[in-house]
Amino acid sequence: VTRMFTGSTKNPTPKIPQPERLDEVYSALRRGLQSFLQVHQLELDSLGQQIRESKRNGRLAIERFMRRLEFHLSKVEELYDAYCMQRRLRDGASKMVAAFNSATGSKEARESLNEANRGYREYTEHMCSLESELENQMGEFHIKMKGLVGYARLCAGDQYEVLMRYGRQRWRMKGRVEVSSKQVWDSEDNVFLPLITELLSIKVTELKSLANHVVVGSVSCETLDLFCPLPQTVAVDINDLGTVKLNLEVNWRSVSPQSSLFTTSSPCLTSLPCLTSLHLNPCSTFIYLPILSVIAKPGHL
Repeated sequence: VTRMFTGSTKNPTPKIPQPERLDEVYSALRRGLQSFLQVHQLELDSLGQQIRESKRNGRLAIERFMRRLEFHLSKVEELYDAYCMQRRLRDGASKMVAAFNSATGSKEARESLNEANRGYREYTEHMCSLESELENQMGEFHIKMKGLVGYARLCAGDQYEVLMRYGRQRWRMKGRVEVSSKQVWDSEDNVFLPLITELLSIKVTELKSLANHVVVGSVSCETLDLFCPLPQTVAVDINDLGTVKLNLEVNWRSVSPQSSLFTTSSPCLTSLPCLTSLHLNPCSTFIYLPILSVIAKPGHL
């Protein structure tokens, strides 16, 4: 599996917080972690019923992983609670700034306005830091290329390039259609780190010759429903008519090696003050396996 990220590909700490988007991502992440716990609880219950036939090590491994998941979920909830606190403080500071701006220009009003502005900037910085910290707790998306589906659109000898962009992360792969209709790709596995504010962009290009490339289509996809404990088969319409689809297998790993899961306290928290299927757009048709939600109308990026 190719990991298409290094220290340089990680999104920088945002300058402007995105509370509405973070609410959506947090809900999806929390729902995914809870589903993970439910799936492993069912497996644990099944092992409990067959404890005499099952291996003790298997049961212990599941119990250990469930403890990690429970700690991870509590960590995510702690970060979100702190974020909501900073959001409320920032909203209060914003109202104070508006009130002092409309007040008379006395010295006391100017001093109060400056203090409110400082508080607003401080809360904004903390919200951005917490967004970045929550992003570090979102695990990994392991993606496997399953091929293009084009019905009569794909012919033997055709060559294609698929480019996936996710924030600063990139995955470019080239493939060709064999006489047997089998597809051969130079890269079949990749890992993306989930992001809060970014959508997954996919662009498919047909390589006809060195100087003649034809863009089949481009789409931007929502990723909220990828926070799921079980692997998902994803079908994405690439063009307007839905005659070309990209099939992917997506497996969310809730805990990534980059996660600071076992740290006792987040630096962001200790420094704070005052403390399954998705819908397409109308022009596309999905295969419900489940699927990725296409946000932007297919077209050239």
